[in-house]
Amino acid sequence: MGTLLAVSDLHITYDENREITRGLRPGSAEDWLIVAGDIAEKTSDVRWALELLAGRFARVVWTPGNHELWTTPNDPDQTRGVERYERLVAICRELGVLTPEDPYAVWEGEDGPVRLAPLFVGYDYTFRAPGASTKEESLSIAHAAGIVCTDEYYLFPDPYETRDDWCRARAAETEARLAGCDPDVPLVLINHYPTVREPTDILRYPEFAQWCGTTLTADWHTRFRTAAMIYGHLHVPRVTHHDGVRFQEVSLGYPREWKRHGNPHGILRKVFPSPARV
Repeated sequence: MGTLLAVSDLHITYDENREITRGLRPGSAEDWLIVAGDIAEKTSDVRWALELLAGRFARVVWTPGNHELWTTPNDPDQTRGVERYERLVAICRELGVLTPEDPYAVWEGEDGPVRLAPLFVGYDYTFRAPGASTKEESLSIAHAAGIVCTDEYYLFPDPYETRDDWCRARAAETEARLAGCDPDVPLVLINHYPTVREPTDILRYPEFAQWCGTTLTADWHTRFRTAAMIYGHLHVPRVTHHDGVRFQEVSLGYPREWKRHGNPHGILRKVFPSPARV
């Protein structure tokens, strides 16, 4: 019986991270892998990694991070916003990788069954900087502190007017879909960003939290029967619990980060069977 594993923030633009990715292998032919975003910035690099992993794991489930959605000057693929996301979904379907646009798969292994729900819900600046009551104030505080996410320059929301508009549309669509799931099978929520704000409290720069999620998802893990919530983005791999639900940050991160902590829990994190039992 296989294991449900997860990783995020592979950032294979860095040679050392590409080599780590090249070495990722399942423990058995039945293992499934969740990839919770931020593989790379170039579409070609995202394809390379997903093709490699899809050829090794029994099933790969992907949801986008912010880096996949960047449109950088050195990427031959200059698609933007929704069109870029749809291009990535098309690549995944070609490779047999599940995305937020596909039916939610059920994992039947030990501690299952659980329904894997890859989400694509971004941020809307509601995780505001300390002292800010509006998006504009929050951004102003971040700019004054010199803490500004690169999304502000490379992540385009086309055809939406703003990134927050795109986030709100995705949240509404996803919420309706989750509400339609069979409550007899618990969910594993998978998003690049945490669905609650509390995990961002550990950030060295609190101004950065506004690029890390939305308050629109704050009660999803309690409204919808949830076995675990898998996310990345923060580059702080750890497990916390909120309202009795396990939240698991599964990022690799940049070389300067993982060299510091040494990946004591490995690169691929066990989701099920429950880590308490393995």
